Amino acid sequence: MKTSILSVLLTFVLLAFVLLSAGCEQPPEMEPLGEAVSLEEATPIAEILANPTAYVGKTVRIEGRVKDVCPMMGCWMEVETEDGDQALLVKVKDGDIVFKPESKGKQTVAEGEVYAIEMDHEEAIGYMEHLAEEKGEAFDPASVEGPMTVYQIRGTGALVAE
Repeated sequence: MKTSILSVLLTFVLLAFVLLSAGCEQPPEMEPLGEAVSLEEATPIAEILANPTAYVGKTVRIEGRVKDVCPMMGCWMEVETEDGDQALLVKVKDGDIVFKPESKGKQTVAEGEVYAIEMDHEEAIGYMEHLAEEKGEAFDPASVEGPMTVYQIRGTGALVAE
């Protein structure tokens, strides 16, 4: 009798473990790109964009969803917050890291240094025209008003869900 009760209890515990394990979502496998992402704690994209000058020159880790990827060389990816309200561009030197177009919509972690690009009106037009060209979008120079400052991350490493 002892053996059958023990056997039933072990079976019950094993079944409970299997059912609980099946309900747990496993994090997606992440493909490493570039250098290892070493920072443990992420800085929210919204926090960086709320006060970007405080982060210029600092290395940060951001997490979010890949909104867009450079279709030409894979030299940048735009990472957006979960709600899609804000995004930050992670730029790398051509060929150092290649972000794949099929990464769009996938979860990502990226690390690098925040930097600013200050542009007068003409430079801003050239910059926006270049971005539109890369994306195959129409561009109207009249849509650019005055000088602008763009904040980006000079990417050193990333993880992208497979």
